[in-house]
Amino acid sequence: MAESSQIPYLLRATQGELLDRPPVWMMRQAGRYMKAYRDLRDKYPSFRERSENVDIAVEISLQPFHAFKPDGVILFSDILTPLPAIGIDFDIVESKGPIIDPPIRTQSQIDQLHPIEPEESLPFIREILQILKREVKNEAAILGFIGAPWTLAAYAIEGKSCKDYTNIKRMAFCEPEMLHQFLGKLAEAIAVYARYQINSGAQVIQMFDSWAGQLSPEDYETFALPYQKLVVQQVKKTHPNTPFILYINGSAGLLERMPQTGVDIVSVDWTVDIGEARQRLGKNIGIQGNIDPGVLFGSKEFIKSRILETIRKAGNRGHILNLGHGVLQKTPEENVEFFFKTAKEVSSLLAVTA
Repeated sequence: MAESSQIPYLLRATQGELLDRPPVWMMRQAGRYMKAYRDLRDKYPSFRERSENVDIAVEISLQPFHAFKPDGVILFSDILTPLPAIGIDFDIVESKGPIIDPPIRTQSQIDQLHPIEPEESLPFIREILQILKREVKNEAAILGFIGAPWTLAAYAIEGKSCKDYTNIKRMAFCEPEMLHQFLGKLAEAIAVYARYQINSGAQVIQMFDSWAGQLSPEDYETFALPYQKLVVQQVKKTHPNTPFILYINGSAGLLERMPQTGVDIVSVDWTVDIGEARQRLGKNIGIQGNIDPGVLFGSKEFIKSRILETIRKAGNRGHILNLGHGVLQKTPEENVEFFFKTAKEVSSLLAVTA
């Protein structure tokens, strides 16, 4: 077995090691706030070209690694990327977000969906992850990610980003059997896709159920949790040692239910105190987060104070320092750099107690 120091630092946290500082990375750490990314976006305006062209996606994935040396490097992609592989095409329009036209609204559309074969339909994912693994070595963990069934279904049924989720909730409450069938097909495909990422080099999987926070606890238990759990179970059957992180935006009302999915780590947003989240989740679940992305617009002293406060409350075992959501557009790059620098120096800034 490899020495602990040869294991990427983030993986050591997922294994429950007592560490001098938490590992740190940021959701959406590769993206619009970076000038290097904006320059590439101007050259390659299509998001799908940027995320599905191997050389471009690798370059974007590594931009924050070269700039800030985070403890995790996440695949530059989108949660909708596997949808065309089952028969749902999409586009991403700058400033508007994902567009699925026609949206999935009928039984016949659901019946026409087919199983995913990622080796044939998503070969660029394998190549990107393999290159990232070679480039990063053990200096950081390679993170893959997937969208959860509820959120993917919401995009597919609404046809775009939305605020009220009228169409998927209408289906949930008027035609639940049809929605359950759709969610089941998505869960099976997502599990295959997650295993494909792991086999290609991903060392951690983060599952985003960004829209599940819009469900009541009862409806979360009916339409989201069972399918999150199905994905985790399918992946853990073949890859029991790969850490699984679950993120739900607006999850404060669902925290106690999230560990029922079987994930190893729950990523929390800033609407819940991270110390209270620790207590509510229980000692057997790791935690990730949960600094408000808006903090990065503050002064350096303010940023440092929030980092130290978060780490004090989260403790020094089983915590991954992150934002409570993605880095915001127009965030000053120098503040992101300061965030990472401070997080890595925290052992000298904070007396860590066992």
